[in-house]
Amino acid sequence: MRRKKESELARAVSELAHAGTLAFGGVGIAGSLLSETEAYQRIAAALTDQPDEVRDLLDRLLTTGTPAGRVYAATLLERLDPAEGQAAWAALRGDAAQLSTATGCVMGSTTVGEYAAERLAGAS
Repeated sequence: MRRKKESELARAVSELAHAGTLAFGGVGIAGSLLSETEAYQRIAAALTDQPDEVRDLLDRLLTTGTPAGRVYAATLLERLDPAEGQAAWAALRGDAAQLSTATGCVMGSTTVGEYAAERLAGAS
């Protein structure tokens, strides 16, 4: 059973590593969940029962993921360990990579650094 959970977790992290859009809920008129949003939710669910495994995978995702993947990783890391999450946001503040976002029917674009700065400003 533990192996199955680990492989599901690894698949979810792999999905986030290739994420193209940052969306935490349903998008579009139908409110459909993107595959990366579903992966984010699976990892978030594993934070309490597999914190060490999740932490190792998130650390790797912070450096190897797409722009959306890095933001998902920092968001999850902040949920797991708020201080480490803040450190991740601070490290991403200088990241100029373009980030596509979706909230409901609204698509947006920013940079990873601008998104990180907003998260840091909101935490103050």
